[in-house]
Amino acid sequence: MTVNVLTLKWGDKYGPEYVNRLYAGVKRNLVQDFRFVCFTDDRQGIRSEVDVQPLVQLDVPQAWQRTPWLKLSLFENGLANLQGTAMYLDLDILITGGLDEIFDWKPRSRCIIRDWERWHQRISRWHGLPGNSSVFRFEAGQSADVLEKFEAEKQQALSRYRVVSGQRYLTEAMGNPLWFPKKWIVSFKRNCIPPVPLNFFRKPRYPSDARIVVFHGHPNPHEAVSGYRSLRPHRNTKATPWIEQIWSQE
Repeated sequence: MTVNVLTLKWGDKYGPEYVNRLYAGVKRNLVQDFRFVCFTDDRQGIRSEVDVQPLVQLDVPQAWQRTPWLKLSLFENGLANLQGTAMYLDLDILITGGLDEIFDWKPRSRCIIRDWERWHQRISRWHGLPGNSSVFRFEAGQSADVLEKFEAEKQQALSRYRVVSGQRYLTEAMGNPLWFPKKWIVSFKRNCIPPVPLNFFRKPRYPSDARIVVFHGHPNPHEAVSGYRSLRPHRNTKATPWIEQIWSQE
């Protein structure tokens, strides 16, 4: 059976090369047949193998549009005629290993990343399950209850959560999803960059056991390739050539 890989692209933060590289990474690392769908407001420059669909819409105030809250719309039944297992991938991730096991793990279950919280973030988190929506999996055509829950409690959700807290709400709306195994999906900031002050002298390590590396916040993949400088010490990154070696459009 064909599985589905979904992504979103809007505005000019990420160019079409991000879509093309993500597709290439999936193609290299997924054995089973797949449909790759990009929902976007600009199809220019996206490779022909990608199924380009209009950007999904969500009935929310202007400030909440074109934000990760749009991911809720991916649960709509009948969207782009999607059927079967679907996995959403953010554009700014790096695929480093086989994806078949991630698709096949705990079949028909809803799954998401457990976020990489630091101790002070765990203490300050006053609501929301600690999910990270850079990668999540669900059954397309059978998960409309997630979107319906949001529609039923929209005002409450928008007043309780912030614009930047969409992944927390999505995790709760998915209804106690399973956490993906930690070893499969890792954080570039948390698991690859050495701790301060070693990050000023050592290059980020290559996560040999991981299948996906998530770049949440800065640095983005294209920034980390040549090294990244920040006023926040923990974000400083030495040049990371292994990213460029893997992050190919071919």
